Amino acid sequence: MDISPTLFSSEAMLSDIQTLVNIESPSRDVDQLRRHGQAVAELMQARLGTAPTFVESPVGPHIHWSGGDEPRVLILGHHDTVHPVGTIQSFPFTVDGDHAMGPGIFDMKTGIVQAIHAVAALPDASGVEIILTADEEIGSHASRAFFEERARAAGAVLVLEPSADGGALKTGRKGTGTFTLEIHGRASHAGLEPEKGINALMELSRLLPQIAALADLDKGTTVTPTLASAGTADNVVPALATCAIDVRVQEISEKTRIESSLAALRCEHPEARLVLTGAITRPPMHHSSSTALMEIVREVAKEIGLGEIDGIEVGGASDGNFTAASGVRTLDGLGAVGAGAHTTAEYVLISTLTSRAALIAGLCQRLCSMDKMPPLSSVPADR
Repeated sequence: MDISPTLFSSEAMLSDIQTLVNIESPSRDVDQLRRHGQAVAELMQARLGTAPTFVESPVGPHIHWSGGDEPRVLILGHHDTVHPVGTIQSFPFTVDGDHAMGPGIFDMKTGIVQAIHAVAALPDASGVEIILTADEEIGSHASRAFFEERARAAGAVLVLEPSADGGALKTGRKGTGTFTLEIHGRASHAGLEPEKGINALMELSRLLPQIAALADLDKGTTVTPTLASAGTADNVVPALATCAIDVRVQEISEKTRIESSLAALRCEHPEARLVLTGAITRPPMHHSSSTALMEIVREVAKEIGLGEIDGIEVGGASDGNFTAASGVRTLDGLGAVGAGAHTTAEYVLISTLTSRAALIAGLCQRLCSMDKMPPLSSVPADR
């Protein structure tokens, strides 16, 4: 059976997307995630002919659908979003020309629908598995072991994160981590006896240049102080100052350097106390993990008339970082084409729904017809 965008209906996909968008699914809201998971299960039953199973976890249900006992490809996504319950009231599902908008539509409810329609179009889906986790946006702590095991069983992973600019796939990703720095000082009256206080805000301000200087753009390492707070009132020497630090690394060796350098930070005042928490929790996804899959993408795209498909390395992370670091061939960015992830301006391009579903279907068909892809011979330690 030849795969073609003409096999798919953008109207049918848009209807399914609307259903999922209208059921909010914020991370950690187990009840909402269960409602959303049930809607996904009903969609899979209707489109694929069989229902998935729920893998329960403390943060909500992960969804697992399997076409058979010998997988050749794992389609990996998540059904949690960053948007809190109630966002749908001020940012409802809307269609305006080629744009469809709503909370979670770009990251990644459209990708979920495209993948379901893609697998439904296959004459034989016995080599396909689908996992949609409930905690990707909060670190994947409750799902990582499960999807890594299924990724190794399949040998190839297609990740449903949204595409990069212009619909490009994501062939590599930086490793990421968030740190929180707390400076504990001592409060005092800012007018009557400031000398009796230990100004936590001043201590933090002295450390910020040291933190920012840890970045090494030549190696692809960014270290960015982001969210900060200090003090309780405008006439009190602040006893506590906090700062979040966003870290992105392209080379795995930078993880050790950054973590040890942050741990070595010291306050100037001998009585001030510094507390650092956090780590680089997602390893880099090296571009070599996607090389063989990108070759297949280009062949499939040509066969089904999609033209050239670009692939780029990006700074953000996903669960593809974990599967690639496990030695499994991984390609990311196969989800929606659009923009605005994690904002109340996110949208998808309706005109791309059928072509992206056809690409996923063509990839699955090709991978299922091949022998299982061998694991990567090594996971590079330098990039």
